[in-house]
Amino acid sequence: MKKKKKKLPAVGAAVALALTLAACGGTTEDADPAQTPGAATSETTTSAPETTASEGQIDQAHNDADTMFAQMMIVHHEGAIEMADLAVEKASSQEIRTLAENISAAQGPEIEQMTSWLEAWGEDTMPSGGMDHSGHGGMDMEGMSQEEAMAELDGLSGTEFDRRFLELMIAHHQGAVEMAQTQLDDGENPQALELAQQIIDDQQAEISEMEDMLGNL
Repeated sequence: MKKKKKKLPAVGAAVALALTLAACGGTTEDADPAQTPGAATSETTTSAPETTASEGQIDQAHNDADTMFAQMMIVHHEGAIEMADLAVEKASSQEIRTLAENISAAQGPEIEQMTSWLEAWGEDTMPSGGMDHSGHGGMDMEGMSQEEAMAELDGLSGTEFDRRFLELMIAHHQGAVEMAQTQLDDGENPQALELAQQIIDDQQAEISEMEDMLGNL
């Protein structure tokens, strides 16, 4: 009997300890993570950089060459899209119509991209002098303005239209390459420099494609 009496306190203490640990364990498991300040802070801290990265940032560093490149290339792209849209309607060759559709599809988003840069930089989206850009390099086609080129194309049809469209669009692309090269030489903004190189690569490839089409007419 004495031995049993000596064991009872130890058993009671063990039971009490087990109950205490179970109660603590239950509190930790049942706690709502959303209501735990530490958990909420940790979750917010880790997710914030991902959101920022996914949104993308416009690099504010720019100089006058970057501004001029974006302003003038927007106008230049708009001219290419105007010509391409006419070719979609009038070209007799499906191959040329497809090319024209691809030109519009590629240059439209680039216009939006450059417009967003200018707005973020606090610069005008239209070059000084408005649409009168005849004095800028790369903006004419065989000595013709955009208006003159469109008027000539509008008066043609069939194979004559196809041939002249390719000739003028090749000249137009060569102007874009010239403008993009000037940006690579004088620009500062990393994103504008990257786009300039992309324009050179894309439009030189299209020039080669159009020269092949022209040779097959």
